[in-house]
Amino acid sequence: MARILLAEDDNSLRPYLARALRRDGHEVVAVRDGMEALMHLGPEKFDLLLADIVMPELDGIELARRAERTDPNIRVMFITGFAAVAMQSHREGKHAAKVLSKPFHLKDVVAEVESLMRENGVEYSKGGPADPTI
Repeated sequence: MARILLAEDDNSLRPYLARALRRDGHEVVAVRDGMEALMHLGPEKFDLLLADIVMPELDGIELARRAERTDPNIRVMFITGFAAVAMQSHREGKHAAKVLSKPFHLKDVVAEVESLMRENGVEYSKGGPADPTI
């Protein structure tokens, strides 16, 4: 099971993502923006930061930079509707970030998270399928 910090400002998308990841066996802390995510980064340890790139106050790119300063081993995955921005968003640091462009299918997000976590030796027990398309 991976511990995932999900930062997504879309109030309709965030619960679907969180539920799909939980069904797949992950522990998910879902927050509405980058500033709220920062409050969890110091006291808590996460395997993965899954963040929207475009968010108010603190965007996903800066959030990822700060997360990697707090924990150099955290993996980063971005979700965005702005694919052109995403391609150059986060190529520095210890780990290159994975970018998923909206719209996407929830099963694709779950599969990418599973793949990334397995590459990094994080095991978890799989739950039920995630189905809706976003």
